[in-house]
Amino acid sequence: MTPPAATAFTAAADEFVIQLAQERGLLRPAQLDAARALLPAAPGSAGAPRLLDVLIQQGALSSRRVAELLADEFGMAMAPDLAGIRIAGDTLELVPRAVAARHRLLPLGREGNRLKVAISDPLDTDGIDALGYLVKMPLDTVVATPEEIAAAIVRFYGKDAASIDDLLNDLSSEEEGGEAEAVAAGVEGAADPATTEADAPIIKLVHQMILEAIQRRASDIHVEPLEKRLRVRYRVDGVLIEVENPPKRLQPSIISRLKIMSNISIAEKRVPQDGRIQIAVGGKQLDLRVSSLPTVHGESIVMRILDKEGLTLGLPELGFFSDDAATFERLISLPDGILLVTGPTGSGKTTTLYGCLHFINKPDRKIITVEDPVEYQLNGINQVPVRHDVGMTFASALRAMLRQAPNIVMVGEIRDLETAEIAINASLTGHMVFSTLHTNDAPGAVTRLIDIGVKPFLVSTSLRAVMAQRLVRKICRQCKRTVTPTANELRALNITAAQAEGATFAKGEGCGNCNSTGYRGRMGIFEIFLVNEEVQKMIYEGAGTSRLRDKARTLGMRTMREDGARKVTAGLTTIEEVVSITVGDSS
Repeated sequence: MTPPAATAFTAAADEFVIQLAQERGLLRPAQLDAARALLPAAPGSAGAPRLLDVLIQQGALSSRRVAELLADEFGMAMAPDLAGIRIAGDTLELVPRAVAARHRLLPLGREGNRLKVAISDPLDTDGIDALGYLVKMPLDTVVATPEEIAAAIVRFYGKDAASIDDLLNDLSSEEEGGEAEAVAAGVEGAADPATTEADAPIIKLVHQMILEAIQRRASDIHVEPLEKRLRVRYRVDGVLIEVENPPKRLQPSIISRLKIMSNISIAEKRVPQDGRIQIAVGGKQLDLRVSSLPTVHGESIVMRILDKEGLTLGLPELGFFSDDAATFERLISLPDGILLVTGPTGSGKTTTLYGCLHFINKPDRKIITVEDPVEYQLNGINQVPVRHDVGMTFASALRAMLRQAPNIVMVGEIRDLETAEIAINASLTGHMVFSTLHTNDAPGAVTRLIDIGVKPFLVSTSLRAVMAQRLVRKICRQCKRTVTPTANELRALNITAAQAEGATFAKGEGCGNCNSTGYRGRMGIFEIFLVNEEVQKMIYEGAGTSRLRDKARTLGMRTMREDGARKVTAGLTTIEEVVSITVGDSS
């Protein structure tokens, strides 16, 4: 088989390499003559091997030796072993797969404002210049063999699957009934999915749908049957984006494939089901939490993409400024009590709680969690999944967990009086309890606990703090520019002229890095409600949410909108984003 080097260089580069090898005494005239004798009578014809190809096939040269020759000639270093490296997702996103494959190069990592890149052909100045223009930063190049780079591209970017449009074109030529039979036979009869991907186009289509969502940094994939079409949407930075929709006729095959991958019943279409998909992308394992819901026009599938590497974020990466980070670190290090994180679905509560557990996860502490479901699996932590079908509810699991003598307990969510009372009793007997609650703001958590039946004196003695949070989009760093806000915009966030004078206001113009939205990534804005002796007394006396909020404000609590304003003046997000996510402060 012709090695990958056959297409690694231009004809001019071939001649340069051969001349260089002769000058260094690595290629004898007899070897060169023997290789020339094997060339076809009409060299240069389509598909015909070139002289360097034949030399490598015959063993006169090796791809590794060619790479070392070029590196030495151009004063470059050799790349590290590409089979054993890890590359950050944001680095891979700088260079599209098509560009990497076309120019046979691989981004390795950012060092300051420079990008380190492995290349196979230092003579390909056009490709290197094009990459520099694309990423808009200086390049540090190292040399690797074409085979190493090709294998790394497959490992980090995935297989060279066709685009979804190409796959749909392939599928359009097949009979709908025959396609469904082929898919069923291909999926059910294979223990290794890799053996069926080439045989069943529908499997390629589903795989590519998931791969494309991951490459776009989506947090969710929504596959929604409508009356006349099957809609596919990705949620990127909290915003749903509709993508190319597969034909409606493929709906049963796509839904069945996703259910099989999730290990849920394809025969049951009348009740909701939950499952999980594990997939390897870019050299790392990702989990997809899958939910199916019967609708009028078929089963709707939502896949939540869970990236374990995001859990190692420190508090600054979650969006905490240094003062709030210091306060929060002190709270999560307390020996007992309850710490609640509140907010609506999708506001990052679970990520924050996992960040807390990661921060305090030490060998001398026993940590147990009860979750519905277990979204991320953490080393060194005992995680218990809720299973309603066998009676393993939050309350029963929590009751059993306390007999395991933990130091720290995390309850995924307090939903009822029984769970709340057990959690509070645990906090009063020397345990630190973390949990979440669905309320609009931090002081409202007190009212919510009392509303579900917890006695006020238990709330006042056990509750240490409540933190409410929301997620706002961050301005894209590559197209970020400074702007001057209007008086109305400043008034919306109560930013005074003095505060605005020393502030940095910015917006994103929109570029390829952020899908022309001006935003890339999200961060939290927070409201931390601390429970001191004065607040404890007010809770015990039955004070309402508004009185608790007023008291917290006098004690220095910042609202989410005020925290958002700080991040606006630091140039991290925009006024429009904070205003759209938060409500105005009454005081």
